[in-house]
Amino acid sequence: MHIPDGYLTPAVAGTTLLITLGTLLIASRKASLEKETLNEKIPLFTALSAGIFVAQMIAWPIPGGTSLHLVGGALAGILVGPWLGVLSMTLVLLIQCLIFHDGGLTAIGANILNMGIVGVLVGYTVFRVTQRIVKKVWLSSFLAGWLSITLAGLACGLELGASWNSTLPVYVMSSWHAVLGLVEGLITSGVVSYLTVKSPKTAWWS
Repeated sequence: MHIPDGYLTPAVAGTTLLITLGTLLIASRKASLEKETLNEKIPLFTALSAGIFVAQMIAWPIPGGTSLHLVGGALAGILVGPWLGVLSMTLVLLIQCLIFHDGGLTAIGANILNMGIVGVLVGYTVFRVTQRIVKKVWLSSFLAGWLSITLAGLACGLELGASWNSTLPVYVMSSWHAVLGLVEGLITSGVVSYLTVKSPKTAWWS
């Protein structure tokens, strides 16, 4: 899902960068206002960022000229909240881009938007809403993981499609990531369910 340099038109790259910068500004301000819990979340924020970084470095190719890998956006949003989750994913994606050249510098706005903003906010929102309805942590976290990566893949496909003037990227990215979302959902569900039992202090939702 990491878009390389040269795949987006200047208009698409510029628009996604502006949206991303605006959202990061909001996320920074919102996170700074959570003074009561911010210090308590820093260790988890650090460990979570490192874990997601490693998970995202493992990718495998699929037909259509792209590849799949775990994202972790929903997990970040659930564990540390939507705003710190966005900042965690942004940190991971910046390091991958600047040091490991995973994703293009000109596409950094789009990559953060897709995985670090759409993935996190969708995952967190789905988790909170479904928790109120079904009240089953494993199901809520599974749906959060699945929908987060499915919609992040769709957003990526739309950006590529707009740049290439083609619907193929939309089909490839959305369909394959809907399948990968099942794996993402299972992993997210497993981690959240485990923490619910083993770390009640971390599991604010229990």
